[in-house]
Amino acid sequence: MKDTPLPTQPTHSDEVIKSFRHVLAPVERASEILFGLIMVLTLTNSLDVAQAGREGVRTMLLGALGCNVAWGIIDAVLYLMGSLADKARGLLAVRAVRETTNSETAQRLIADELPSVVTRVLEPAELEAVHQRLKQLSEPPKHAHLSKDDWRGALGVFLLVVLSTFPVAVPFIFMHNVAAARGVSNVIANVMLFLTGYRLGCATSPHPVWVGIAMLILGVLLVALNEVLGG
Repeated sequence: MKDTPLPTQPTHSDEVIKSFRHVLAPVERASEILFGLIMVLTLTNSLDVAQAGREGVRTMLLGALGCNVAWGIIDAVLYLMGSLADKARGLLAVRAVRETTNSETAQRLIADELPSVVTRVLEPAELEAVHQRLKQLSEPPKHAHLSKDDWRGALGVFLLVVLSTFPVAVPFIFMHNVAAARGVSNVIANVMLFLTGYRLGCATSPHPVWVGIAMLILGVLLVALNEVLGG
C-alpha cells in the first residue's frame, strides 16, 4: 500500500501533545452550569416561605453565593489538575514512542492515544509514518506546563458555577413575597436547565430538544435527591 501523505510536520513538539479538548467543551460547560444550579436550587427550595423574612432571604442568598464561589474554586483547581495530568500523560507517551526501537510497539502506543474510530481506519504504514515524524521532532519538554488556554478554561469553570447563581437569585432580591419569588426562581432555573441541555444537544445529538428535556428532568431529580440527603 502506498503511504498516504500526512499533514505537515509540527514545528514544536508541544503541538503534538496538545490536548484535543477545547477550552470548555460543551459537556464541560453543561456540567458546570448544572452543578451551579443544583447548589443554588437546594438552598432556595429549603427556604421556609412561611417564616422567612428579608433577613432570612439575605442569609440564604449569601449562603448560595458563598457555596458556589467555594465550589467554583474547587472545580477550577480540579480542571487545572486534569489538564496538567493529560499533558503529563501525553509527554510520557511521546517519549515512549520516540525511545522505542520496535515499530510494532511504537504503532501500538500511538494507536492507544487516538480515538478508536480513528485507529480503525489507519494502516500500519500510516502509524509508522507518525512514529518516524515523532522521532524527528526536537526533544520534548521534561515537565508538563499549564497553558493560557488551561487558565482560561479554569476561569470559565469558576465563572459558570458562580454566575449560574444570579438568575435564580434575582427574584428573591426584587420580590418581597417569598413564596412567589421561589416560584419565579424555579421557573427561571427550569428554563436554564432546558436551555443548557438544548445547547449541549446541538453539539452532541440530532435531537437537541430531547437532550434539553433530559437535562431538565435530571436537574430536578438531582435537586430532590440533594434535599432528601440533606445536601
